[in-house]
Amino acid sequence: MKLDTLQKLYTEELRDLYNAENQLLKALPKMAKAASSEELKNAFEKHLEQTKGHVERLEQVFEELGETRRVRHAVL
Repeated sequence: MKLDTLQKLYTEELRDLYNAENQLLKALPKMAKAASSEELKNAFEKHLEQTKGHVERLEQVFEELGETRRVRHAVL
């Protein structure tokens, strides 16, 4: 995709953020489950709740912009 306007660049950056937050939504529960201490587990769970809020806000931004929020699947 050619990023020839600031709007396109902004939208692509938002999509990158959205993808990163969605990857965290999948990873944080696994990290909490594997945590060796209760304090670390609680920190991962708190981060998960914050991440859910980030995803919701990004979805609102996409809606207000009238843009799609494509999710890319990470290649590992």
